[in-house]
Amino acid sequence: TETHIHADFVSGSRELAAKTGARLYLSGMGGADWQYDFTQGDTVVLKDGDAWMVGNVRVEVLHTPGHTPEHLAFQITDTAGANRPMGIFTGDFLFVGDVGRPDLLKGFGGSKEDGARGQFANVQRFKSMADYLQIWPGHGAGSACGKALGAVPSTTLGYEKLFNPAFQIDSEEAFVEWLVSEQPEVPRYFPQMKRVNKRGPALLADLAKPQPLPADELASVLQTGALVIDTRSCEAFAQKFMPATLHIVRGNNAYAGWFVDYAAPTYLITETAQVDEVVGALRAVGVDDIPGYFTPDAIAGATTSLRSVSAPELAEKVGEVYLLDVRAEAEYQASHIPRSQHIHYGQLSDHLDTIPRQQEIVIYCATGVRSQIAASLLRKHGFERIAHLKGGIEAWQAGHFPLEQPDLLQIP
Repeated sequence: TETHIHADFVSGSRELAAKTGARLYLSGMGGADWQYDFTQGDTVVLKDGDAWMVGNVRVEVLHTPGHTPEHLAFQITDTAGANRPMGIFTGDFLFVGDVGRPDLLKGFGGSKEDGARGQFANVQRFKSMADYLQIWPGHGAGSACGKALGAVPSTTLGYEKLFNPAFQIDSEEAFVEWLVSEQPEVPRYFPQMKRVNKRGPALLADLAKPQPLPADELASVLQTGALVIDTRSCEAFAQKFMPATLHIVRGNNAYAGWFVDYAAPTYLITETAQVDEVVGALRAVGVDDIPGYFTPDAIAGATTSLRSVSAPELAEKVGEVYLLDVRAEAEYQASHIPRSQHIHYGQLSDHLDTIPRQQEIVIYCATGVRSQIAASLLRKHGFERIAHLKGGIEAWQAGHFPLEQPDLLQIP
């Protein structure tokens, strides 16, 4: 089962059911536009108040619309020793210190304000429930499904009533304003994930495995404009790469969702031994059309390198270079290097005409991973005077160079 049609990654429930013969329990709430399209003959379509047993464990369905219209929570009772519930799997409704954002449905109907009102109603409902209930959320810190998720994996409803900001706001209008404001950027691929998970993800057995391609075909593939992702290490890429490739280091392949064209093929540059790992990470964000890959020895011909600058070197150039911060908006607002401009790395393609081509550009992020993605993207679009800050803003902070940041809150 799952709490809702996910937008962050391809769901594994259909794959798991196909491999094990398990029965799917899927939401039937939210209206016709929010129904799963891949239900099977034995799929159980869930409504608010439904329940089923797993051994002595009773699973009860609570419809909690807001993050999405069909969203469910699952209340758990161990009937072998109790007649009251012990906890709730809250999915993307209730997190530790936060509630799920309502603005991920662009292109699917419904407004973020409507979703926020749904979340307000959910919070009011949960205020009347027992404080002892354990809360098992769908995400922790780092998820894009909220703006201030706590790092601990679980909580109690009583604790959330005391410290979660959502439980402190009694006015619906004030709640809506709070919830829709200052949300992080919506990853560009989230609508695609929603479509995939509603339609039903392709089964892995039905997907063709990428084939090794001859080295001499790489240049011609790049000339077609196809996306070629170079997955080598940051160090190896910086030393030598082909300017039309996009660098996304192995282990961070979910970043590809910001750049991939889901209607066109994607190619890879990677070691043969790493193909399955890289492809698996790309499949997780719905990149299924991967015809083939090139090994690093295919990198030849018109290659270039990526220059880096150290924090002390950059400190002497602030004001002379075009300094570009490619982190998330919230990171930039928290603190940034003086005189830097902000464009999220995943949105650079939409703002190329605002970046000066004749001026030296220095790009930075937190540690250097996203800045190198951004540098490769700009190089792909013909920018040449590019460098990135080695070690990112963390190196800048370690060197005790100045930062611009809002005044710290004065807490009595």
